[in-house]
Amino acid sequence: MEEIDVPPFFLCPISLEIMKDPVTVSTGITYDRESIEKWLFSGKNNTCPATKQVLSADSDLTPNHTLRRLIQAWCTLNASNGVERIPTPKIPINKIQIVKLLNDAKSPQLQMKCIGKLRALATESDANKRCIESAGAVEFLASIVSKANFTTFEEESDKGLESRSASSEALSILHYLLLSEAGLKKLVGKNGEFVGCLVRVLQRGNYESRAYAVMLLSSMLQVADPIQLIALKPEFFVEAVQVLQDHISHQATKATLKLLIEVCPWGRNKVKAVEAGAVSILTELLLASSEKRACEMILTVLDQLCGCAEGRAELLKHAAGMAIVSKKILRVSHVASERAVRILYSISKFSATPSVLQEMSQLGVVAKLCLVLQVDCGSRTKEKTRDILRLHARAWKNSPCIPTNLLSSYP
Repeated sequence: MEEIDVPPFFLCPISLEIMKDPVTVSTGITYDRESIEKWLFSGKNNTCPATKQVLSADSDLTPNHTLRRLIQAWCTLNASNGVERIPTPKIPINKIQIVKLLNDAKSPQLQMKCIGKLRALATESDANKRCIESAGAVEFLASIVSKANFTTFEEESDKGLESRSASSEALSILHYLLLSEAGLKKLVGKNGEFVGCLVRVLQRGNYESRAYAVMLLSSMLQVADPIQLIALKPEFFVEAVQVLQDHISHQATKATLKLLIEVCPWGRNKVKAVEAGAVSILTELLLASSEKRACEMILTVLDQLCGCAEGRAELLKHAAGMAIVSKKILRVSHVASERAVRILYSISKFSATPSVLQEMSQLGVVAKLCLVLQVDCGSRTKEKTRDILRLHARAWKNSPCIPTNLLSSYP
């Protein structure tokens, strides 16, 4: 193969390999289907890689049959040189076929079969995912979830089990579709009805349904308007915290942490999360977690919650609160250290009673902060650390690790 001169127009501009399924975009440039789909869908780009021109969201990938036949003929001619023939690609699904499938699914007898076909198509390719979304399947799947009678989940009647199966399948497809921003915004809606529906799934669904619901919520709320985030009800936070407490799955836990990071900065959401018991559960998760990304996310949420008096009070109330936050400094990552120091700074500045300052000294928090000043852990982290030590240098003056320059500068 290395000695054969391959015609340059047989090569995909992205992968620089012989195209197996050449398709042409609206700019007139031809790419291999797998490469351009990965660029557009997985990479979430909206431009032609070669020309940098913007491609419209509804622009199709047109199969270049002439070029494909030329490539196949060339492969056949060079078979003696070890070149394998490119097989004729499978015809991709189109919008008309999806619309027909959705219409057939309106029949109760065919619904589960059609949902199963939708799921199979969605797992085949990114192009199928986009085709399913553009054909209106998102609204159809959301309606199945909205109409599901989740009170029947614990009942053993055939109707209840069928309803559970249909809604769980619909939720799983909505998750696996990896919806576009426009699709997610459509799900969020103007009045947040579907968000409320997913909260009911979290309240009454089985573990599988709750996992899909929280992962979908995490994606949806990333594109929601601030006013919608501010309007989230207390029960939303109660159910999110419950997902963390139940350890449904690793994916569900990460999605919930991501969700809390997204919504907590808005309005009174910090207080709502604290009142739902988030600080205690997050502290327990931090005690049990050694994974870098999980620790960073937990500390990020705790940092946000310690931005309110209620959050700081709950962290101080937990027997291991300050100790585990301090322990994660310099043991996980620069990001984790920065978040942990920020938490300690919030406590030191706004909640530093004599007993809290004494506890920080006894737990070794002060010694850890002094160590931060001696190692490479980022300028912002060091600056926050100096601020903490400077604030309470007098209270900790008997600690052997307090730098003398901080003691002398203390008023």
